[in-house]
Amino acid sequence: MSTVVHVQTRRIGAMTDAVGGHAKSGSEETKVMVRVWDPLIRIFHWSLAAAFAVAWLTADELQPVHEIASYAVAGLIAFRLAWGVVGSHYARFTQFLRGPTTTLAYLGDTARGRERRYLGHNPAGAAMTVALLVTLSGTAFTGWLMEEPGRMAALSDLPQIAAPTFADEEGYEAGYGARKAEGSLKDIHETLANFLLVLVALHVGGVVLASFRHHENLARSMVTGTKRAPGPRDIS
Repeated sequence: MSTVVHVQTRRIGAMTDAVGGHAKSGSEETKVMVRVWDPLIRIFHWSLAAAFAVAWLTADELQPVHEIASYAVAGLIAFRLAWGVVGSHYARFTQFLRGPTTTLAYLGDTARGRERRYLGHNPAGAAMTVALLVTLSGTAFTGWLMEEPGRMAALSDLPQIAAPTFADEEGYEAGYGARKAEGSLKDIHETLANFLLVLVALHVGGVVLASFRHHENLARSMVTGTKRAPGPRDIS
């Protein structure tokens, strides 16, 4: 793995010898920055945020725009899944995915204010990444099914699940079952979309908390791609 290192030097100040009138050399603080997020990950991150925002704001109002934004979300998710396998080091799922035990332990350490800093995704951030990708996929898929009634009929199992229990009554019509299935699908789609707002709020809150705890702007790092080099206790 190749790592790009940047060195930022900031002059703290200079002191003047009041007796001799000579300026003493100022102290300098050197901060080493390393490249963490590749350009494609950064473009994906902000594009996904923008596409989701547009899809949410145009739902039931500007359907053509809503559909375009939703297809953009689906395409970005497909890219992220592929890039999570063949992409750069910190973009790969094998680098940041952790088991439930590690994730719960990290959350416990966070609650006690002693969590360690991760150069890439921390365990909570990794879990949130998976939750967002899964929920976004479900939202996009249910929206895609709703766009054309024939797509739902192609799924042989879904109508059976969605059909009411009195399907064997003589007066039951296929059209009624289709409407019930469509209504159920719409409820699922809207529930997933609303749940996404909860996940986004938790994600933003986690970014703010981690930025405060570790004294670094994580949102800015997703713009520049760089973060402070790992210290002795950090996990890279």
